[in-house]
Amino acid sequence: MKGKDIVIVGIQPWDIEIGSNCKNIAVEMAKNNRVLYVNSPLDRISRWKERHTEKIKKRLRVKKGNEPDLVELDDNLWNLYPKTLIESINWMKSPALFDFVNRRNAKKFASDIQSAIQRLGFKNVILFNDSSMFLGLHLKELLKPLVSVYYMRDYLTKNPYWRKHGVRIEPKLIQNTDVVVNNSTLYAEYGAQFNPHSYMVGQGCDTSLFNNELRQIEVPTDLKEITKPIIGYVGYLSSRRLSIEIIEYMARERPNWSIVLVGPEDEQFKASSLHKLPNVYFFGSRDSSVLPNYIQGFDVAMNPQLINDATIGNYPRKIDEYLAMGKPTLASATKAMEYFKDYTYLGTSKEDYVALVEKALAENNEALEKQRRAYGTSHSWENNVNEIYKYIKIVASEKGITV
Repeated sequence: MKGKDIVIVGIQPWDIEIGSNCKNIAVEMAKNNRVLYVNSPLDRISRWKERHTEKIKKRLRVKKGNEPDLVELDDNLWNLYPKTLIESINWMKSPALFDFVNRRNAKKFASDIQSAIQRLGFKNVILFNDSSMFLGLHLKELLKPLVSVYYMRDYLTKNPYWRKHGVRIEPKLIQNTDVVVNNSTLYAEYGAQFNPHSYMVGQGCDTSLFNNELRQIEVPTDLKEITKPIIGYVGYLSSRRLSIEIIEYMARERPNWSIVLVGPEDEQFKASSLHKLPNVYFFGSRDSSVLPNYIQGFDVAMNPQLINDATIGNYPRKIDEYLAMGKPTLASATKAMEYFKDYTYLGTSKEDYVALVEKALAENNEALEKQRRAYGTSHSWENNVNEIYKYIKIVASEKGITV
């Protein structure tokens, strides 16, 4: 899809400190289209609670006209800081009152977006909504896009904040939007309950960093000193998402294995008995640029997730990274992992993990590594966005529109 005008709204602003799928998608879309990335508007409670942060100070400067609200980030890519101050309404118990004020907030928000659209000279816009279920509910009606898209990449209604009104609001948004795209089969199935145009599009990843066929990736010195085989994990060690029990069981059952964990720990991991086991190694935080070096030293890469609301549908980007490096990859059998089932080892119990590591070690070969690399590196942002375009075009065609 080329030469189109795309407006992206979502729940993560451009100046968010962490990585964002939506930002990656925006950058990819802007290669061939004009893209306006819209930050969420400032709400009244955040203005008060976070008033000392630079993020809020910047938005107040924009609101007062001391800084521009529309910023050019790159060729074909702009970022809008809405001047509107919206009311904080999630605390409201009355659905009727919530809906009334939410619609009023959306009108203010849409007015800011429309102003930017006019200044940029956008025509016949495509609206891409990344999980903004409250403000996004009315944007199709207010902005009148050529095609509206709702992007689901998390089960937000399982989160207490979004659950309060989201279980009622999100189905309405899904039903009203033209096409729903999802990075998980679980979310695609959920969306299909309310809209037949709900599709799994996977997710992108900067696989070039993890392609050990394109560049020489050296194993770090500190990892070279660890006894093999090395069963490794990279990422945040969160007890809400990862099973301490599985990791401990593996280490105790196979003392000749080295369990390597690269990433910061939460309090439960810090207090766990894993730190007392001689074959478990904590490497702490490492810069993202060197993570491929650690994965290079793994004999088996793993993602020992708990299976719960936080993990069952989430697309695990680290699986793409492991596979792009050709590594035998072991993970918990969540719904999202069905997407990778032909290229990974999937288990549900601690006993499965031990048996599957042994299987992975025994049967690994160059042919399997090549297959994993091909599959992992195919999940680029370019391919991900092309999948999104494919379903936009299908829906547009049904509406008699050419995009």
